[in-house]
Amino acid sequence: MFTGIIEAFGTVREVAGQGANKSFWLQSPLAAELKVDQSLAHNGVCLTVEELRGDHYRVTAVAETLEKTNLHEWGPGTLVNLERSLLPSSRLDGHFVQGHVDSTGICEAIDDRQGSWELRFWFPKAFAPLVIEKGSIALNGVSLTVFDVRKKHFTVAIIPYTYAHTNLHTLGEGSLVNLEFDLIGKYLQRSLRLGKS
Repeated sequence: MFTGIIEAFGTVREVAGQGANKSFWLQSPLAAELKVDQSLAHNGVCLTVEELRGDHYRVTAVAETLEKTNLHEWGPGTLVNLERSLLPSSRLDGHFVQGHVDSTGICEAIDDRQGSWELRFWFPKAFAPLVIEKGSIALNGVSLTVFDVRKKHFTVAIIPYTYAHTNLHTLGEGSLVNLEFDLIGKYLQRSLRLGKS
C-alpha cells in the first residue's frame, strides 16, 4: 500500500527482455535503503526489488504490467517516480494507492498558470464512474485531485513543489501516463454491479 507522495526519482539505466517480460536496472538515492523482495512503486506500479548493486537495483515487469502501463515505453534515461510502501505508523498525506495501475491516460493539454500548471488528460470511458469532481487519482503514482471532470477527460492542478519533485514536469502533449483510480470507488462500483446481477 502506498500514499501517492513521491519520495525520489529513479533513472532507468538498462532494459533487458526476458521472454514476454522486461527487466529494468534503475539508479536511485533510495537504493542504499532498499532490500531484496521489497515492494516499491515505480510511476505508481508496484514492483519487487530483485537485486541490488550499490546505488542501482533491478526489477521485472511481466507482460500484463507492460500491457496496462507505460513501462513498455521506458528506456535508458527515463525518469521514474518512486515511493516506498506505507508504514503503519506513517501519516497518510495522499490517499490509499495500491500500486495496481488500472489503465493509461494521455496528456492532452498543459496550461502554464504562472506559478502552477493545469494538465488535462484523456482516459478510457469505461472508468468514467470512478472519476468524480474533487476526487483522488494516482497519476504516474502521484496522488492528485481531479476537477473539470468529463466522460473521458479530467484536469489536475500541479503546484511548483510537485512539478519539480515528480516526473510530471517531463510530460508533453501526447505523453502516456499510468492511472490508478480510487480504491473505494472501485469497491463501490463492483458492489453495485453485483447487486444488479
